[in-house]
This record gives sequence, C-alpha cells and structure tokens, in this order.
Amino acid sequence: MNHSLRLGAAYLLAGEALLAIMAALIKHLSSDLSTEQLLWFRNVAGLFVLLPLVVHHGRDLLRTQVWHWHLLRGVVGVSAMYCYFWALAHMPLTEAFLVKLSSPLFMPLLAWLWLREPAGRRSLVALLVGFAGVVTILRPGSDAEFTAVALIGLLGAVLAALAKVSIRRMSATEPSARIVFYFGVIASLISTPGAVLNWQPVSPQQWWLILLLGLIATLGQLALTKAYRLAPTGKVGVYAYSAVIYGALMGWLIWQEVPLWTTWAGAVLIISAGIINLHQQPAVAATQQTRSKPVAKALQKRDSR
Repeated sequence: MNHSLRLGAAYLLAGEALLAIMAALIKHLSSDLSTEQLLWFRNVAGLFVLLPLVVHHGRDLLRTQVWHWHLLRGVVGVSAMYCYFWALAHMPLTEAFLVKLSSPLFMPLLAWLWLREPAGRRSLVALLVGFAGVVTILRPGSDAEFTAVALIGLLGAVLAALAKVSIRRMSATEPSARIVFYFGVIASLISTPGAVLNWQPVSPQQWWLILLLGLIATLGQLALTKAYRLAPTGKVGVYAYSAVIYGALMGWLIWQEVPLWTTWAGAVLIISAGIINLHQQPAVAATQQTRSKPVAKALQKRDSR
C-alpha cells in the first residue's frame, strides 16, 4: 500500500470514528431532547461551518438555474437524516450503523431507474446480498416494535442513497460548493418548524455537548472528504465499515448493548455486499463514464438557456 492509500485509509478510519462519536452523542442527547431539535442543531451547526464558502465565492455561489433540484436534494437529505436520528434514538448503536451502511447498495438501482446508468450484474448481486443482511438484522416477526423502528432506519438509508444520486444529477451543472451551501440553507429552514414545535429545555451541560456535536460532525465530514481525495473509493471504501466496530464498542461500553448473533450475521452480509459493490466491473464503469460526458454537456446547454 503506497503513502496516499495509507493516508487515505487513516483519514477514513478517523472520520468514521468521529461520526460514530457524533452518533453516540445524538443517542445520549435524545433521551432529553427531541429528534427534531437535534436535527435542527446539526443543520444549523453545519450552516455556520459553510459561511466561509459564502465569503470565498461571493454571489457566484448563489447563482443557479436548477433550484428545484437543490430543493429536492434538501428535502430528501433532511428526511434521511431524520430517519437516521430516529433510529439512533430507538435502536442499539450497532444495528443503526449497519442499516445506515446499506445506503450505498441502493445507489446503483436508483441511478439506473433515474439516470439510466447501467447497474451491472455485480451491483444487483450486491443489492440482494445486502438486503438479505438487512432482513437478518430486522428479524421480522420477532419484535414488532424493533422491526418498525429498523424499517424507519432502512427508509433513511434509501433516502440517503436517493440524495446522493441527486447530487450526481446536479454535478453536471453545479459545483460542489453550491450544492453543499444550498443543502445547508434548505436543511436548516426545513428543520426549524419541527424544532420549534418539539422544543425541549436545554441545560448548560447539554449546550456544551451540542457544540461538541457540531464540531465532531464537521471534523468527521472533513476527514472523509480528505480520505476520498487522497485515494480511490474502491481502494479505501472498505474501511468505512469500521463504523460497525466503533458502534459495537461504544454500545457495549456506554449502554451495555450486546449485539445478537443475527446482528453479526447481518453485518457479514452487508459488508460483503459493500465489498462486491466497491469493486465495480470495469466494463460498467467505462460505460458510465462514456455516457456521463454527453449527458453533462446536454444538461449544461439546456440549463444555460
């Protein structure tokens, strides 16, 4: 493994550890604060982090002719976050992480349905294997309440995949900074009414934890971004599954959660599916790249009118 791959893997492991700590903070705070409140705090903290983008790019950052796609990405992204936060509050940490990690498995299918990108046989196999893992974790028929909560988490994973596909759709005409900025604004606005209606008193100690939550979440996202800039996803993406280990460890140390054998079996299936999905067939990857170039040019020409 060369230096860039080692550094990328290190950043990815660190980023997943920070996001695992963020999830643990959300789970801890959810015992006193509403999910809507925590979602609002997370989005507003992210928006403040984005302020330097406004200063750096100026008015160019606000110019867009596809505001409807930004709105769609914002609504879907906030809905995915709400489902994930709800799952964290009501599920063991490991199970919540595993359901979230199933999100990339749905992306090829959604990209095929929406963008007409070829999915490839390997992606379909990965989806079936990963879905089997999710079903194993859901344990249908064993606990109706747990299954219902887990289904909300699964819905969040599908919505997160849809949000990422929408980013791919917009990337033909929109720079990354604009996509990130508009999501921060829209997410903060959408989550405000729910936070106001479900507001709970916040103690001084909780305010410090909320500030820590925003800082850790930001550092985690920066670490993941750095990781994928240093190394290809196919080379280091497997390290994202370290979140399962972090979740199991913190769940055991803090909440005395002991994962069931079905959880570990589901983890093996989901991680196996993720590895299959990461190593995409070369022919499919080449076809996607070939098709994406004329599509991008057509979108740029249309949106400039």
